[in-house]
Amino acid sequence: MQNTDAQDDVVVACTQEQRLFGELAVQAEAKTSVIKFVNIRETGGWSKDAKNASPKIAALLAAAHLPEPEPVPTVTFKSAGRVLIIGDIDQAEQAAALLADQLNVTIFTQGAGNAGGAQTRRYPVLGGKLVRLDGWLGAFTLTWQRSNPIDLDLCTRCNACVAACPEQAIGLDYQIDMGKCQSHRDCVTACGAVGAIQFDRLAQDETAEFDLVLDLREQSAFTRHALPQGYFQQATPANLLRLRELVGEFEKPKFFDYKQKLCAHSRNEKVGCNACVDICSAEAVSSDRSRQQIKVNPNLCVGCGACTTVCPTGALTYAYPRASEQGLKLKTLLSTYQKAGGQDAVILLHSQDAGQALVNDLGRAAQLKVAQGVPAHVIPVALWHTASLGLDVWLTALAYGSAQVLVLQTAEEAPQYSEGLQAQMQQAQALLEGLGYAKAGTLPVSLVHATQATELDAELQRLTTGAQRLRQAVPVATFAVTAEKRSTLNLAIDHLLEHAPVLNTGSSPQALPLPKNGAMWGSVDVNKDSCTLCMSCVSACPANALQDNQQAPQLRFVEKNCVQCGLCVSTCPEKALNLVPRMLLTPQRKEVRVLNETQAYGCVRCGKPFGTLKGIEAMMGKLAGHAMFQGAALERLKMCGDCRVIDIYSAGDEQKIL
Repeated sequence: MQNTDAQDDVVVACTQEQRLFGELAVQAEAKTSVIKFVNIRETGGWSKDAKNASPKIAALLAAAHLPEPEPVPTVTFKSAGRVLIIGDIDQAEQAAALLADQLNVTIFTQGAGNAGGAQTRRYPVLGGKLVRLDGWLGAFTLTWQRSNPIDLDLCTRCNACVAACPEQAIGLDYQIDMGKCQSHRDCVTACGAVGAIQFDRLAQDETAEFDLVLDLREQSAFTRHALPQGYFQQATPANLLRLRELVGEFEKPKFFDYKQKLCAHSRNEKVGCNACVDICSAEAVSSDRSRQQIKVNPNLCVGCGACTTVCPTGALTYAYPRASEQGLKLKTLLSTYQKAGGQDAVILLHSQDAGQALVNDLGRAAQLKVAQGVPAHVIPVALWHTASLGLDVWLTALAYGSAQVLVLQTAEEAPQYSEGLQAQMQQAQALLEGLGYAKAGTLPVSLVHATQATELDAELQRLTTGAQRLRQAVPVATFAVTAEKRSTLNLAIDHLLEHAPVLNTGSSPQALPLPKNGAMWGSVDVNKDSCTLCMSCVSACPANALQDNQQAPQLRFVEKNCVQCGLCVSTCPEKALNLVPRMLLTPQRKEVRVLNETQAYGCVRCGKPFGTLKGIEAMMGKLAGHAMFQGAALERLKMCGDCRVIDIYSAGDEQKIL
């Protein structure tokens, strides 16, 4: 424990006694502003090669002194404790008994059970066909169809109807099985003056609002991987305790920033990039084509950051912590490690929950001599979620001197996260191989799949060998990670290109082909026979990669700006464009080049250029047979807008409506 002067941070290198030190910090509130914890025991001190772990320990301690992330706007949840329990009446009432002293309970019955809740009306009971459940903590909406003849609000649970029914069609959930009912109506007679049973009641949809949901069914009400906050499955002790705590007002960071002007999702009613919508496991991201953008529901967002990682333009960025703050942390870790004499650093990115627990388990297993432990050159870095960092930060870490970047995946990640990260890793692999930094078959940037300490131990030993790391080290870069994703990517690429081993040979390639899936760079191939230079693609391009020329009919292109979103392809009326994923290695990557040009077409009356020869010819060919474009009308298509109007009003054979 490093003790400093008043109001300075305190760093404690002992996570086992975190609770004790936390209590001491509360008692000494006037003497310290912040207490921080860093794990140097499980991550290094208990490794088999702990004697070589000093550089890593120095790096971890240096990173612990970095300031906390800048605060961001928050998302507020308000819960009054209205909980809905879905399940058969017996189980639901058992769970309700453990919650009712703290929460306002309502039950939606999904079966009578054996005792029917002991037939006492302790809590409001709803019944019918569950249509839909959506929402989040403090704002759940239940929609169901009430079609049963028994009104549960009026029913007194006297069981007279149950006893009277000759077909035993009424269960102790007081729902009538219409398949068994023979319409004797003995139940109506038995109900008498209460009038809870009406067979002529029309089916109708009902809605109700709740703050919390406890679902006792085997099948979740939500098909997505990331369940909304406030929704719990099964009445486990942990879930019941958590439910009791969720009364009041709660906040979480707004994890994302969105800039529509950079978004490549939609232009002119055409959809291009849909990466963020496809990868979101919480269904928090949706398309809003009417407004030419995507929408992110901050209440559903779980902060995984996968949408920001796969976004090719940087329209979606991870806000807490920011990319610049993560970049500073990586630079601090790697520079300190190198200054302390460390070599061949490997960055291990893991989640702060399951990932951190697995790393700790591995350290304790090593202390018991049943595992190798975290290698001395492997530096664990905890993230809110491993999907929150992608290609820009991975390449930056390599540029800062890391020999390898590993991303730990446990059972907590959605399947689409691994797919999205793997696609970006394939991009990194193609770049590193093509530039000569890595051999074919090596894995300098790769996923690590593990759910047990033994699995993680084996994978770290396999993946962090010299054969899997970069073949040639990258000279340490000095640039900083910026707020703009494309800027960081360009800085990292420029650094890698500057020192690329392949460019120092006589047979260096002009361009590197990249996998189509997940490509963030590339060119556009133009079919010059089909292209009329209508410039629809220019108006659709969100990255200013496609440009026109005000002085001449030219379609121009800046390759480094292209994000391969495909909006130009889907917009082109002549279907003349195709994407070519690649990384151009020559200086032309940053320069404007002409993809297509044609002869300008001058007005037949005044001579002023107003279109392209190919465009006018195409228009004439398509409209020549139309009844409205015969004779002089067809000829006017060869005129500019001004001359066309003049010709119409000066023609003697034109009928004018005044």
